[in-house]
Amino acid sequence: MCYYNSIKIEKGTKISIKGKIKELPEIDRPLQSGFEYGNWPIVKLANDDIDLELAHWELIAPWVKSTLDVMKGREKFNTLNATSERLLESKLFKQPALKRRCLVLSSGFYEWRHFKSAVASKEIAYPYFVSLKDRPYFLMAGIYQPWVDVESGEAMNTFSIVTTHANPFMEQIHNKKKRMPTIFNEQQASQWLDPNLPEADILALAQAQYNPALMKAYTIQKQFRNAQAPQEAFQYEGLPELIQ
Repeated sequence: MCYYNSIKIEKGTKISIKGKIKELPEIDRPLQSGFEYGNWPIVKLANDDIDLELAHWELIAPWVKSTLDVMKGREKFNTLNATSERLLESKLFKQPALKRRCLVLSSGFYEWRHFKSAVASKEIAYPYFVSLKDRPYFLMAGIYQPWVDVESGEAMNTFSIVTTHANPFMEQIHNKKKRMPTIFNEQQASQWLDPNLPEADILALAQAQYNPALMKAYTIQKQFRNAQAPQEAFQYEGLPELIQ
């Protein structure tokens, strides 16, 4: 699942969605874990325009009343990701999917590949950094939910990243659960933000698989979460090459 993300936006980079062109702020976050429950840049529709904002990565239900209740809920489940196939079946995800769809900015994400070598007695997980060949950043499907802590009065937008079945390329990497974030091209991104999108189209877009020929990935060190350069390539002996 998509729990570790990266974003690098250079100064002057522009985004074009639904015929609107906006200049993005300079951003450089080589690694952020969803389990930090921090803010992450999302793009949403606002008054027939596109708006970029930092939102809380973890969709919080409107019936949850306080931060303490949020923390207790994390012990049972997490809402960093939303499963595309069940978006409209879920009490938590249905209304955001119908009315509050957003785009999640990314330059790449981190995922684990499981492999049992001839000399290893147990299965080993190898981390990969996954990005696109043809662009420095891309847009993932997201849903968002405004939330207010009734105790403190703090208000925020919270979101989940939508995930779908892995394409043939990602099946080699996330080879256990075989899932990946739903990545859009520009046309799909514009459709996703359309407030009048029919339910059938919402589900179809949520399950879209990005062209595997446009994706790339390489192995990184296992301690990447604590490394100063988490995306630095690291070669493992005996690990089968990816078919690209």
